[in-house]
Amino acid sequence: MNPRFADRTAIVTGASRGIGLAIAKQLVADGAKVVVTARKKEALDEAVAQLGGPEFALGVAGQVDDLDHQAEVVERAIDTFGSADLLVNNTGINPTYGPLVDLDLGAARKIFEVNCLAALSWVQQVHQSWMKEHGGAVVKVSSVAGLRPAPGIGFYGSSKAMLNQITQQLAVELGPGIRVNAVAPAVVKTRFATALYEDREAEVAADYPLKRLGVPQDIGGVVAFLLSDEAAWMTGQLLVVDGGVLLTGGGLAKPQR
Repeated sequence: MNPRFADRTAIVTGASRGIGLAIAKQLVADGAKVVVTARKKEALDEAVAQLGGPEFALGVAGQVDDLDHQAEVVERAIDTFGSADLLVNNTGINPTYGPLVDLDLGAARKIFEVNCLAALSWVQQVHQSWMKEHGGAVVKVSSVAGLRPAPGIGFYGSSKAMLNQITQQLAVELGPGIRVNAVAPAVVKTRFATALYEDREAEVAADYPLKRLGVPQDIGGVVAFLLSDEAAWMTGQLLVVDGGVLLTGGGLAKPQR
């Protein structure tokens, strides 16, 4: 076991599967204890088992944008494992597709609340309860959709652009004791992104210089690096992890309609 996160506790939101679970697995492999969140307890119980059981992981079910849930997660992390040193804001939603002029504003508000406001309030919670006194590191999972127009998912992309700005602002405000960075994936093979590549993976991957789509482990390793002391002189940065697709003028594939 790599000891680089020995005696540190990480909170990873949206970690019952996909990118969040891959991040949690990498952190445990590197010596951390992890607290994982998601909406469904059954899925979290399965994730905790994959992470090695209660000696290494704790699952706390709830809505990511619920302040009481956030406070409970941070409190239980500290009570169970003794600290709350690392935070990964992984949860993101996109319940709508289409042009902005037709966007349901209720859906837009929910995207903003989960992708932006909750990503801020989690930092507020962990800062108040632990990091203000002890320091720490935060990584936010953004998207290449936040870097250029993304047809059909424009408000999701706009929320990620705001998340990138929040990352930089927090980095300025919370240094030197707390580092805040972000990672921006392109299409990663998860259930969340299935509509972007299902039944046409080879066609989508052809635009990528590395000729494949991402897998959750590709993101887990980069997030672990940003949280680690190896990135001790990095803050406010957005690392693009995209298989080179932005170099070709590509980005997110359009969902099949």
